[in-house]
Amino acid sequence: MKLAIVTAYPPSKVTLTEYGYHLVKHFRLQDEVSEIVLLTDVTKAPKDVSFEEEGCPITVKECWSFNDIKNLYKVAKAIKKEKPDAVLFNLQFLKFGDKKIPAALGLLLPFVCKMMRIPTISLLHNILEQVDLENAGITQNGFLQKIYNFIGTTLTHFVLASDVLAVTISKYKTILEDKYKANNVALVPHGSFETPPAPKYDLPEGPMQVMAFGKFGTYKKIEPMIEAVEMLRYKSGLDIEIVIAGTDSPNTPGYLEGMKEIYSHVENLRFTGYVAEEDVPKIFGDSAVVVFPYTSTTGSSGVLHQAGSYGKAVVLPDLGDLGILVREEGYRGEFFEPENVESLATALESILTNENYRIHLGKENYKAACSLPMSKITEMYLDHFNAIQSKKGLKQPKAHKLQRIEKTSIA
Repeated sequence: MKLAIVTAYPPSKVTLTEYGYHLVKHFRLQDEVSEIVLLTDVTKAPKDVSFEEEGCPITVKECWSFNDIKNLYKVAKAIKKEKPDAVLFNLQFLKFGDKKIPAALGLLLPFVCKMMRIPTISLLHNILEQVDLENAGITQNGFLQKIYNFIGTTLTHFVLASDVLAVTISKYKTILEDKYKANNVALVPHGSFETPPAPKYDLPEGPMQVMAFGKFGTYKKIEPMIEAVEMLRYKSGLDIEIVIAGTDSPNTPGYLEGMKEIYSHVENLRFTGYVAEEDVPKIFGDSAVVVFPYTSTTGSSGVLHQAGSYGKAVVLPDLGDLGILVREEGYRGEFFEPENVESLATALESILTNENYRIHLGKENYKAACSLPMSKITEMYLDHFNAIQSKKGLKQPKAHKLQRIEKTSIA
């Protein structure tokens, strides 16, 4: 199978970049995949396609850019030229831009693939019915929210033109089937990016690191986390370092710089900036606990799966998709009330003052992560592709394993 994957990809800063990387990393190891065509966004630095394991060839086609109104044409042109046996879209509603027109046009691509009669699966990480438009930094205006919801409903119909629409949370599947009367929605769990050898669970010398990871400023607010640690330091005398690992959300440029200035008086507060893929293990490995300072959620959490992969205790709000995900996939953590500094400080204290409990949570989360590795997730996608091809009466090409990497750019 010659598989085209449409996704943002490192060193891109566009959303779902990390997930795209791990999809490619694990699809290339599947015997059924003879070649991967990576249809990705244009970046100044080269794409990170150097993998240790021997796998199928990867052809990189940089054919779209964030907020480019021509993305629909450019990606469709690349797909037509490459003639893949199947296409997988790694999507969310602001995948192709945070401006209305390019964002909307990009989501027409699954419908275009249907017109091309190419077997297509769209992985949709969030659905508009479950997105808090105000907290996500999209709009606070009630009238505009109604317009966005109407547009979102229309675009969802176009994404549902895929042969299979995959979602990572069971609630999404129920909503889509009930509202859109869809019969092509499949639940495919998010999966864990890596399943390293069982962690040792010990911590490096020095202060205990309390870490948050991601893109901050919309529904990920670090103020309560910083203030909760300050409260806990005063109460307990614990030696704690606050680590903010990541960058601004595209919707809130300058947020972290503002936080640096506001909290410049806080000791042991570290902002790492962008974390390269090779530095992720150390960021998580050195942490005593991973905090999810969310005010709302917009889909399954890659950070939770990463924390589980490295055997980390987590502190998180019991709200929306995050609460569902924890219960469905077997993760464990201490819950706190969203934006409640005292509640967050109490949750942190219960872990940081009890090493046995911290280790217990880490082991449970590692166990949950190991149950759904990305290798299993990619197999599930291939099963769906095989079913689509069988239904369409398409033949499967023979797989072979080579190591070849090409890169071209489509203007």
